[in-house]
Amino acid sequence: MYMIPVIVAGVRMEMPSNTPIVLLNEIDGTRYLPIWVGAVEATAIAYAQQGVTPPRPMTHDLIVDLIEELGANLTGVRITSLTDGVFFAILDFMTTDGQVHELSSRPSDAIALALRVGVPITVAPDVLDAAGVEIPDEAEGEPEDQVEAFREFLEGVSPEDFEAPQ
Repeated sequence: MYMIPVIVAGVRMEMPSNTPIVLLNEIDGTRYLPIWVGAVEATAIAYAQQGVTPPRPMTHDLIVDLIEELGANLTGVRITSLTDGVFFAILDFMTTDGQVHELSSRPSDAIALALRVGVPITVAPDVLDAAGVEIPDEAEGEPEDQVEAFREFLEGVSPEDFEAPQ
């Protein structure tokens, strides 16, 4: 199945609920995918994105170490579906003997792992079609302009905006 490559554009707080949100940006397009996440996962994603290495391994660091110790490699992360406003993800692994494995995951955990290992993050086209948002063209240009446009977008959006129609 064709998947759309994305990058992590950032982690922000959605106001007024003060809920963390991770924003994925379509690499070869103009859409963004906002995913509401927990505070711990938001911190793990932000740390990985900023290259922060804590003095002791966080949970996601431990998982990466465990994967490597067991002789497997995380090869990719896929955001595969959106059901009743909940995103679902798959971790793709390959073992040293060449076997391919998939493991269901929360997108927030999958993103935190992908950033630590440096593997691609992709999104199913129907998920991006259903929940992707185009940030206005004036967001193009300097990173500061993009951040400001994202802040304006967050002020007017809520998790309910991404629930599938009944």
